[in-house]
Amino acid sequence: MLSRLIDHLIWADTRVADSLATLPAPDPALLKIYSHVLGAEAIWIARITGIPSDIPVFPEFDLATCREVAASIHASLKSIPLDEAGRARSLTYTNLRGETWTNTVDEILHHVCMHGMHHRGQVIRGVRLGEGLPIGTDFITFVREH
Repeated sequence: MLSRLIDHLIWADTRVADSLATLPAPDPALLKIYSHVLGAEAIWIARITGIPSDIPVFPEFDLATCREVAASIHASLKSIPLDEAGRARSLTYTNLRGETWTNTVDEILHHVCMHGMHHRGQVIRGVRLGEGLPIGTDFITFVREH
């Protein structure tokens, strides 16, 4: 299921960018939320892979940069081993508050998927209110299409 959730994340990130592109004018607040989704994904990937990220957790990207960053993040996500040993691997990390925690890769990637779902919903709602085309990102829609 984790592999499907990651595939959904990639699909949904792309659909959010496509929705943002339908707005009559770029909405900085919505771009900021979507940029944060990508920044959080990048930070967690960096923790999992041990490869530092130059993307902050709260970046402010334009839409073209969001698409570029998303493509790189998605490739990195697909390269993370999701076999039993890979998912069970524990990582100790320090969060933005300076607190140290230990979680498994499985727990972290589930969090990344859920975190993105929450914020993508905020963006899609904003697109609807801004008179753009709110392209759905629901998991069930993904399942039906794949």
